[in-house]
Amino acid sequence: MRSTVWTRWFPFLAWPRPDLTLLRGETLAAFTVAILLIPQAVAYAALAGMPLVSGLYASLLPALISSLWGGTSRLSVGPTALTCLLIAASLQGMAQPASAEWVALAVWLALFSGAIQLVLGLLRAGWLVNMISAPVLAGFTQAAGVLIIGSQLPALLGMQGPLSSVLEQPHFHLGALAFGLGTVLLLWLAKRYFPRWPTVLGVVAVSGVVSYATGFEKAGGAVVGALPVGLPDLYFPPLLPWSVLSQLIVPSMVIALVSFLEVASSAKVQSQQDGSLWNDNQDLVAQGLAKIASACSGSFATSTSFSRSAINMVAGARTGWSALISTGFVLLALLFLMPALHFIPMSVLAAIVIVAVSGLIQPMNFARLWRISRTESLTSFATFALTLATAPRIYWGVLAGVMLGLIDFLYLRLHPRIIEVGLHPDGSLRDRHLWKLAPLAPHMYALRMDAELDFAASSSFERNIADFLSAHPDTRHVCLFAHPINRIDASGVEVFAALSANLQERGIALHISGIKLPVETVLRRSGLLTPHPLLQLYRTDAEALECIARL
Repeated sequence: MRSTVWTRWFPFLAWPRPDLTLLRGETLAAFTVAILLIPQAVAYAALAGMPLVSGLYASLLPALISSLWGGTSRLSVGPTALTCLLIAASLQGMAQPASAEWVALAVWLALFSGAIQLVLGLLRAGWLVNMISAPVLAGFTQAAGVLIIGSQLPALLGMQGPLSSVLEQPHFHLGALAFGLGTVLLLWLAKRYFPRWPTVLGVVAVSGVVSYATGFEKAGGAVVGALPVGLPDLYFPPLLPWSVLSQLIVPSMVIALVSFLEVASSAKVQSQQDGSLWNDNQDLVAQGLAKIASACSGSFATSTSFSRSAINMVAGARTGWSALISTGFVLLALLFLMPALHFIPMSVLAAIVIVAVSGLIQPMNFARLWRISRTESLTSFATFALTLATAPRIYWGVLAGVMLGLIDFLYLRLHPRIIEVGLHPDGSLRDRHLWKLAPLAPHMYALRMDAELDFAASSSFERNIADFLSAHPDTRHVCLFAHPINRIDASGVEVFAALSANLQERGIALHISGIKLPVETVLRRSGLLTPHPLLQLYRTDAEALECIARL
């Protein structure tokens, strides 16, 4: 029992003791992830508008803490394209990118979103991840992919101005253009034909050498430049007026929710492979602590990369030791590799981001959703369109998608499926009108409601029976097949009481089949199942059908 308590608060205590064989496999997986993570971290920092070295800061202490305290220890935590885009979009217009003010705002954003996740995890509220449906997330991520690619095109093409200047007076740097397009081509070919090769690291290394040898920086090309060597200092963000901090609340909530969906996409895959249940609350705590740790490093909000986590698993990682060792490689990069990054063209980093997020854009998903559900397809496309329309405040697209999803959910709850049943030749009870079946008995309305009899559904339930009785005044029996009804609340009790009184007043018998114990208990406590000549209860549908046949 004691060990269980300790591992609950300190999950890393459950890791297996490392031996030479284990460490060899974990180190290989960690190195494989690190050679992708290091250039991506720098590139994603640029996407977030942060100093480039902060991407490596976000890959160090946050990754360490999330692996130690996470319920899914093999996740690759650090900068991700989606979270970085949300950060840049949230701070747009509030400060100049990469400035001290921008860094302070990004740190506050990380603190707020981390605190939200930490509190939700401690309150065991991991179920909130279900607020964003798959269609909403698909619409948002595709719009985000379009916006990310659009934001990286100026750097990719070596433009001396914003993307809009192409139509007016375009200015391109041919060297940057060659580096950018060449990198895109090489990464795309490698992704298609050599997916296991460390192509990103190779391209970055070669581009840095070529840039240095050709004098790319001296010719006016944009490069990474000088990066500070060593560990990040402890960062305390300056106190800002509430009028400024209040603007970060909604973006923080969206970042917390969206970044946890990124966690969920990887964690569920790993949990399935491990044959275990995903501990969503523990991962919420870990991700919250990671964001707070990133803020203390002077960096930005982190998340889980699905691609890097998948590579970690494919490379053979079995425990959290791989994530731990991966942070060691990041540490070595911070201590020794910073000068080597100086001459890497910014267009190469832009190409890395573009190729990484290109998989987010899948327009055929809309067609697939249309075949599954017209409503969900429209919700997904509306989220996509609103995200693009509200740029740079793209979090409004997520919130709008969540609201549309909730409206659809509420509509379905308020309009439950209620059918008149008939006896199918196979012996089952089916929709009488859909299958063109005869009534169960003359002058009988036999119905089934596939929902809970609560405040949301009770009105539709009452209206359905009233409409039928109005259209069929010769009805003498009403039979409710109640097996699908799992719960009844006070509103449902009131409707049931009114229905029973109305039927008895009209001399109509009420038959109830398969009522579940929780519902029956509530109705008996309410005095609504008192024996009466016009009230018949049946334990099973077979018993009900047998008695109905004698009517």
